[in-house]
Amino acid sequence: MTQLAVEKPRRLQRVARTRRYLMCPPTHFDVVYSINPWMEPDKPVDGALAQLQWEGLLRAFHGLGHQVEFIEPLPGYPDMVFAANGATVIEGKVLSARFRHPERAAEGPAYLEWFRSRGYETRDAVFVNEGEGDYLHAGRYLLAGTGFRTDIRSHREAEKFFGMPVAGLRLVDPRFYHLDTALAVLDDDQIMYYPGAFAKESQGVLRVLYPDAVIATEADAEVFGLNAVSDGRHVLMPPAATHLMDELRERGYEPIGVELSELLKSGGSAKCCTLELRAARR
Repeated sequence: MTQLAVEKPRRLQRVARTRRYLMCPPTHFDVVYSINPWMEPDKPVDGALAQLQWEGLLRAFHGLGHQVEFIEPLPGYPDMVFAANGATVIEGKVLSARFRHPERAAEGPAYLEWFRSRGYETRDAVFVNEGEGDYLHAGRYLLAGTGFRTDIRSHREAEKFFGMPVAGLRLVDPRFYHLDTALAVLDDDQIMYYPGAFAKESQGVLRVLYPDAVIATEADAEVFGLNAVSDGRHVLMPPAATHLMDELRERGYEPIGVELSELLKSGGSAKCCTLELRAARR
């Protein structure tokens, strides 16, 4: 008998979509206080290297055809480079950030003023939320983290303001204190995440909503492999997350390694540096 060769299933053809992002230069970046397990003020920070690495992320966005706007960093606020924490933007509507720690308190109003001065519809948040650190837009859902930073009452505030269902997810590992350190949105109906960062009930929610999600290992998460930016095809992420990059290639995505080791000293990587400016639908 002739033995037929078994064909491997074809990889999906992923489609990139041009995005608009807001970024903040790391002009004042440093680690001078500790508000998460990654921050160690006694360790030296190379500001020049942080700038070069941030510029590498910016070049990668431009190389993929994405548009980038900038906000001026405030002196004395070294974490303002993490633009994702500054607000949540969906269909031209902006929910401001309200930071839990006083060290970052002025960042929320600074970002809010940037949006107001450009004509966005804005809401000054009542409850603590740390922008797209804990709010990730995924198609018809807004995935919302809580447990360490964002007040769970903010979930209802976001649901009413944006007019879309919120799926609350409770984080339980202090190393992954924001949702965007434990989960990344790849496209409207696909995510990747590290289950160990979430409470059991939240793991159940994710399994129901995304039964075919890309699952990261603890090693992937520890090098901030999930703090990634996807345009639907290309995924910008730390190159050290080699297992996760292999998994993405198997799913038809194109991972692009972007080294941001200096910014990781403050607990941030590609996604933390990037706030997506989602315009209103026409």
